[in-house]
Amino acid sequence: MSGRPRVRRRGEPARRVRAFGLRTRLVLAFLLVAAVSAGTTAALTYREARTALLKTAQDTAVASFREQVTLSGFYVPTQAGNLESNLRDIARRGKPRPWIVFAEYGTLRASSGTSPVSGVITPGLRRAALANPRGSFERVVKDGVPYLTIAMPTVFRTGPERALPTGLVVYAVMRMSDEQINVEALLAAARDGALPGLAVALLPGLLAARSVLRPVRELHRGALGMGSGKLDTRIEVRGRDELADLAHTFNESAANLEHSVRELRRAEARARRFASDVSHELRTPLAGMLAVTEVLDEDADHLDSDTARAVRLISAETGKLAVLVEDLIEISRFDARAAELNTDELDAAEAVRKSLANRHWTDARIHAELPAGIRVRLDPRRFDVVVANLVGNALRHGAAPVTVRLRSETGSDGTPVLVTEVADSGPGIDADVLPHIFDRFYKADAARTRSAGSGLGLAIAVENVRLHGGKIRAGNRPEGGAVFTVEIPLFTEGDPA
Repeated sequence: MSGRPRVRRRGEPARRVRAFGLRTRLVLAFLLVAAVSAGTTAALTYREARTALLKTAQDTAVASFREQVTLSGFYVPTQAGNLESNLRDIARRGKPRPWIVFAEYGTLRASSGTSPVSGVITPGLRRAALANPRGSFERVVKDGVPYLTIAMPTVFRTGPERALPTGLVVYAVMRMSDEQINVEALLAAARDGALPGLAVALLPGLLAARSVLRPVRELHRGALGMGSGKLDTRIEVRGRDELADLAHTFNESAANLEHSVRELRRAEARARRFASDVSHELRTPLAGMLAVTEVLDEDADHLDSDTARAVRLISAETGKLAVLVEDLIEISRFDARAAELNTDELDAAEAVRKSLANRHWTDARIHAELPAGIRVRLDPRRFDVVVANLVGNALRHGAAPVTVRLRSETGSDGTPVLVTEVADSGPGIDADVLPHIFDRFYKADAARTRSAGSGLGLAIAVENVRLHGGKIRAGNRPEGGAVFTVEIPLFTEGDPA
């Protein structure tokens, strides 16, 4: 298999590799929305379930502990032995988990466990218990283990709504390991439920992307068809959404464009036909007029000065009109694609010398650099027209001396080409004129309504060069003056013509 890189053909659309195309972005956006929705739902569900789980255990423990402390009937002052016995009775009835119960009365400390003092009861809880006769609670995490700590002060009832604190505060400490396990299970369930949801969301994401991309791809193909000249391109309209409206608008625009282009082509064809018909109709009377003006030119010396001046003016203007008609006929051939090449192999330098000699451009105004030995296959008549138009244009609008150079070199595509340069010594071409220099009937000076030429010379030169498969460009030399460069493929005997 050849390792040569593939060369993109002219007119073929470039295929760009898009790492993040519209399909990928749509799928990612769909997955992002699904992930945010699933994550938000899972987080809210987890939070509500966790709050409900902890609140249930917490409320049960607080209510049960308050009831047990109220029913136990602590007496003050009390002894350590009696206090520990009451604490163990309360601990045995702990709900919903076993409790370790502590008591603080002045300097007396007692508990239902082995240690009379708890390490998870905080000073804040002690202060809250002294301030609130109904007790207080808080959740504490120590060494990674969560605890619920409840503080309940004992009181003397002095009336239905009055109570005095006894100074004895009872605390319950309950491990919440089971609740933590349940919370972690809830978290794992929320996470494990969200991941399959994302996988399931991938399929509708692909389907949604496909439904969006189908009309987009059809629009792309339609635009490529329109760009390649297929003005009858239309796309199918599906549904009634925004993409369907876009397809409908595309079809309407394509129809309007097709109608406009058809009308323009008809108008252009009529204009070309008119110019061609007029040119051909003028050719016959002009031939007679030229014959008459030649006779008059011969006898002009025998006429009075005013009549002779009028005769010479008519003769010159008739000659210009004849040139214009011939140029119009030539342009009409190019427009009708009826122009043909009659190629022959010849010496390029000899062809240029012959073109200059036929027009008597052999004086000091022309400086020719024509190396011998450059063989080229081209149409001698059309190449003569190109050289004559460029040199004549340089003499009329530039300044002498005009330099004509020939050389052969390799073109940008690797093909050998014949390069013909025509440079003058004039002021050069203005920057705003350069883009239009080869336009038909273009005049650099708007006030100049008449010129020695037909205004079609450079346009005809361009068409002749294109017919040879070459190209022509205009520019200015750094040292001053305009320069026209023609590149024509250099076909030798060993190359296919």
